[in-house]
Amino acid sequence: MGTPLTFVWSWPGVDAAAINPTTVTISRDPCGRWYVSFAVDVEEPTPLPATGAVAGVDMGIKDFAVTSDGVKIANPGHLARRARNQRRMARKVKGSSNRNKARAKVARAHRKVRASRADFLHRTSTRLVRGHDVIVLEDLAVKNMVRNRALAKAISDCGWGTFRRVVEYKAARAGRHLIVIDRWYPSSKTCSACGHLLPTLNLGTRVWACPGCGALHDRDVNAAKNILAAGLAVSACGADVRPQGSSLRQSATKQELPWRREESPSFRAESSQSIPFRWMTPRYHSALSLSTRRWVP
Repeated sequence: MGTPLTFVWSWPGVDAAAINPTTVTISRDPCGRWYVSFAVDVEEPTPLPATGAVAGVDMGIKDFAVTSDGVKIANPGHLARRARNQRRMARKVKGSSNRNKARAKVARAHRKVRASRADFLHRTSTRLVRGHDVIVLEDLAVKNMVRNRALAKAISDCGWGTFRRVVEYKAARAGRHLIVIDRWYPSSKTCSACGHLLPTLNLGTRVWACPGCGALHDRDVNAAKNILAAGLAVSACGADVRPQGSSLRQSATKQELPWRREESPSFRAESSQSIPFRWMTPRYHSALSLSTRRWVP
C-alpha cells in the first residue's frame, strides 16, 4: 500500500464529504505538486443587486485597465519576478545537478507568476462586475498583437484575453450587461467632449488637447469614455452585431483605422453568440461594428 498524500482542502466553506462530483481530475505541475479538481453541479447563482453604475474599460500595458470614471489599475508586471532565476539557470552547465536545481527554481517562479496573475485578474474582474451594471470592453485581437516583437512579452504578461473571458462568465453569473465593441473604433483619437477626430495620435502621446473644443484629455481616460459611449449606443439600438469569430483585417498592434468625421457609423446586425455557461443571461452583445463599407464583411 502506497504512502498517503497530505490533502489540503481549498474551500473552507464547502464540506468535502458532502459533495457529489461528476468528474475528478488529478494533475501534477512541474514543481511536483499534485492537484485534485472536482466538477460538481451547483444551483444557478442569484444575480447581484443593481448599482446603477456603468463603465467603459480601456486596456493597456503600463496601466492594465483604465475605466471611464478615471480609475487606473496599474499593471503588476508579473514576468519581471522570474527573470533573475532564468538568467541564473542559463549560466549553469547543461545536465549538471546545479542546472536541475536552477530549473526547479524557475518552475517555482513560473508557478508563482501564474498564481499571482490569476489572483490579480480575478480580483480586478470581480471588483469590476460587482460595481457596475453595464461593462464595455474592446474586442482586442491579442493573438495578432503579440506578433509585434517589441511588445509581445509585455502584452502576453497582461493576460487581456483571460481577463475578458473571466469578465464574461462573471458578468453572466451576476446578471450584468457586458458589451464588446469593435477593435477598430478610434477611441483614443476621438474627443469625448465634442467628438472631434484627430488624424493621427502617436503611442507616446499620453495627454492631448482637442483642437475643436480645447478640452485636455488623458489618452487612456478619454479612450475609456469613448468606449463606454459606443457600447451604450449599440445597447440602446438593441443590436447584436458581428459575431466574435468573423473575419477582420488583422494587425500586430493595437491600431485604430483613420475615420472621416462626416461619415456616420453603420450598425449591422448579423448574429448573436452565446456564452458557454448554463446560467447565462440573454443580454450579452458580442461585438459592435463601427465601420464604413470598407471594413464590413
